[in-house]
This record gives sequence, structure tokens and C-alpha cells, in this order.
Amino acid sequence: MTEPSSLHLFLMAVLQGVTELFPISSLGHSVLVPGMLHWPLDRDAPWFLPFIVVLHLGTASALLLYFWRDWWQLLAGLWRARGGANNAEARLFWMLVVGTIPAGLIGLALHHQISRLFGLFELAAIFLMVNGLMLLIGDSLKRRTPDGGLGTLTWRKAVLIGVAQSVALIPGMSRSGATLVAGLGAGLDYAAAARFSFLLATPIIAAAGVLEVPKLLHHGIPGGLLHVIVLAGLLAGVFAWLSTWFLMRWFSGHEVSALRPYAVYCLLMGALAIGVG
Repeated sequence: MTEPSSLHLFLMAVLQGVTELFPISSLGHSVLVPGMLHWPLDRDAPWFLPFIVVLHLGTASALLLYFWRDWWQLLAGLWRARGGANNAEARLFWMLVVGTIPAGLIGLALHHQISRLFGLFELAAIFLMVNGLMLLIGDSLKRRTPDGGLGTLTWRKAVLIGVAQSVALIPGMSRSGATLVAGLGAGLDYAAAARFSFLLATPIIAAAGVLEVPKLLHHGIPGGLLHVIVLAGLLAGVFAWLSTWFLMRWFSGHEVSALRPYAVYCLLMGALAIGVG
């Protein structure tokens, strides 16, 4: 097995850090971009999936750092609720827990079936275009529903947003895009939908990393590659933090059609991939 280039792994880290939070599918891009540019990456190598998960750990760490005040307030609210006090922070915390469960269960149940889809180039391109259509639907939902903050979110809607996360198990479909669209359909404004989406991402991404890291340590990693993978995870985290910073400002500053540029991009990128492939 040929050892992968450190440059290509670092480029994959940048790609992961940017596309994980943008609603354009990190998994789809991890399939399409290397394929279109003919990067020498062996997707069947035992280190490849754990490598992607380490990048996810970097992303999850970036989200924890960016939203540390939110998580501190949520945990403080949960502590106050132990004394019988009702507060919005504890309610939101449990909504995030409830929203995390569906994707976690679906991911565990379908892990082996879904892993077979990871390297299918044409499938990723098609579903990236489907993702673009989903984002256009999200903008349409935003125009038809009243704006609301996280305080307007109900338990049923939190579960539905959590279920929407599971579409990201398909290459080309974006986790953040699906949860943003579901949040808009639940009546949230762009900023509230983005905040709930990014908070919801942290436990599911971190859990996936914790489950897969042992494979990284014990499955045939080429010599000298472990430190490169760790550095790639840090690089993914830096770009994920920058992406979150940009997107929170983007969604706070747009009242309508905030998803349209990403929808157009997904449609064009998917079509280009099909043409090149």
C-alpha cells in the first residue's frame, strides 16, 4: 500500500473544515474533489475512514470552542433545574439530547450498509444536486413561516430536526443543510436554525470520533502517518472555527434567501462532477 502524500491529507483537512459546517456536504466533497483532481488516496485503506473521523474530531473541538459560552449556560441551566427551577437553558439542553438520539440510532443500525456508499462518485454527485434542491426548499419554507427564536422550538420539532441529521449519512447530503432546512420548517429564523444546527452537530460528530479512533490506532496505519493525521485534525478544527464564525454572521445578516448561494453551488458542483466523471 502506497503511503498517502502529507500535502493531500492536509488539503483534505482544509476541505473537511470548510465543508462540514457549510451546507454543502463534507462527505460528498471528500468523495468528489479527490476524484475530480485525481488525488492519490486509497479509500479502501484501513486508515482512511478513521482519518476522516479524526477530522471530524477537529471539527467538533472547534464547535465546542466557538460555542463554549452556550454550552456553559446550558450546563448551568441544567444544574439549576436540579432544584426544580424551570429555565430555558435546561429545556434547550434536553432538546439537543432528544435531537441527537435519532441520527445516532440510525447511524449505528445502518453503519455497515452506509459505509459501502462512501466511495461512490456518481452517487455523491447526484445527491449533492439533491442537497442543492433541499436548500432551495429551505429558503422557500423561510418565506412561508414566521420567524422564531429557539424559545419557540417544541419537543416534536426538535426530534424532527434530529431525524433530519441522518440524511448526512448519504454522501452528497449535508448534515448542517438538512438541520437548517428542518429548523426553518419548524419556524426558526436563520440565526436560530444555524445555532441549533451547530450545537446539535457537536455531540454526534464527537461520538463518531470516539467510536472510530481505536481503529486509527490499531489498523495498519503506514509508518510515520499518525502525526500527519493528528496535524490534519488540528487544521480541520481551525478551518471549522473560521467557517462557523463566518456562517453565524452570514445567517444573522440575511432575512431571505440565505441558503440560495449554497444551493446554486451544490447544483453546479454536482453537475460538473457528473460531467468530469
